[in-house]
Amino acid sequence: MKFQKVEKMDSGKYISRYNITYETVDGNEKIYEMISRDPKITDFEKLHGKDPADAVVIIMHDESGEKVLINREFRLAPGMWVYNFPAGLIDPGETPEEAAKRELWEETGLTLVKMEDFIAPSYSAVGFSNEKNVCVVGVASGEFKESTSTSEEIHAAWYTKAEIRELLKTEVFAARTQAYCYMWSKN
Repeated sequence: MKFQKVEKMDSGKYISRYNITYETVDGNEKIYEMISRDPKITDFEKLHGKDPADAVVIIMHDESGEKVLINREFRLAPGMWVYNFPAGLIDPGETPEEAAKRELWEETGLTLVKMEDFIAPSYSAVGFSNEKNVCVVGVASGEFKESTSTSEEIHAAWYTKAEIRELLKTEVFAARTQAYCYMWSKN
């Protein structure tokens, strides 16, 4: 495929929509629609997304290592409750570690006790967005509290491997959370 141009079509508070025009391998012109957190994409290089990431995904276990933290959150796009890891945007000037601590507290009331690992940036929805996430893996503790945001309906809880295996049979998950939980619950 050969890139030809990118054109901004619309912009909101958090995302912008673009048309990417390119030439296919058979010489035809194709327009691909995408969204981005970046409101200023003007060329091919800008399509690669921010470095290192726009958002943080928080993968936490309890201090025993026997439970994983999952939010059950009402998500407006699908119009339903979805199981998902705590996550959120990295604010300007914030490191992924700082964003993880802040988002964990805001969404669950828990404290990040120990960061064990970072998973390199990955695309959150590669089929239609250049948004990148970095995953913070660690240990959290404390008492659950309601989200500090009135625009989010979140119910956070610890789940055992057996509980996760049952949820995976019947409940809707975000893809990254589903994949991690499937593998974690098999061990």
